[in-house]
Amino acid sequence: MSTSITYAVVLEPQPEGGFTVTVPALPEVVSEGDTEDEALSMVREAIEVAIEVRRERGEDVPPPATTLLRHVSVAVAA
Repeated sequence: MSTSITYAVVLEPQPEGGFTVTVPALPEVVSEGDTEDEALSMVREAIEVAIEVRRERGEDVPPPATTLLRHVSVAVAA
């Protein structure tokens, strides 16, 4: 029997193109892709591997973090 877990991911566009993706609940997971879809596909695979490795080591699989994303504006001198 399998179950589904949904993790929050952070997609960061890179200046040279593509995206870097991290997973706050699984800090060991960092992936990338040339497009958003590719980056999400790659991080999905990386999450699956991270969970498998944690289980093999007898480590806990963390629940999804309740990550909140907010934007904060600050004034900067010109």
